[in-house]
Amino acid sequence: MAVRHQLIQRPPTAVWGVLENGSRYADWVVGTSDSRPVDDSWPELDSQIEYTVRLGPWTVGGRTIVRRVEPPHLLELEVDSGPLGTARIAIEIRPWGEDSLVIIDEHPLRGPGGLLHNSLVDALFQVRHRTMLSRLADVVEQETTAAVLPTGDLTQA
Repeated sequence: MAVRHQLIQRPPTAVWGVLENGSRYADWVVGTSDSRPVDDSWPELDSQIEYTVRLGPWTVGGRTIVRRVEPPHLLELEVDSGPLGTARIAIEIRPWGEDSLVIIDEHPLRGPGGLLHNSLVDALFQVRHRTMLSRLADVVEQETTAAVLPTGDLTQA
């Protein structure tokens, strides 16, 4: 099991605002080149997004299904990577003063990924999660900064 956390300098509602946009996953999920909600209900229970992973000239598609949701604090997903199997990813958002402590917990569930799960795989997940949480922080912080910038002349001090 791979667990990693990141302090994001925005409130939980700002983090949730990014998570509830299924088309934004490719902006922060490592390895994903495209994502799109299957319907308009994301992130309701059992709703899905489809994603694409590009590996050189090859593309592989998959889907992510919401298994548990408690806005704006918890989103548990099952990632179905076809022949590689499935994984559970839990994203917990805890208030931390005015900021958010985001915790990602991921482990394989079914298929070859579950059978081959070991400490080396967990180490690779840790590297992936470090990058993924950093990207999520960047997306959340940039999005909320852009939302509060005044319109008009930005050169004023």
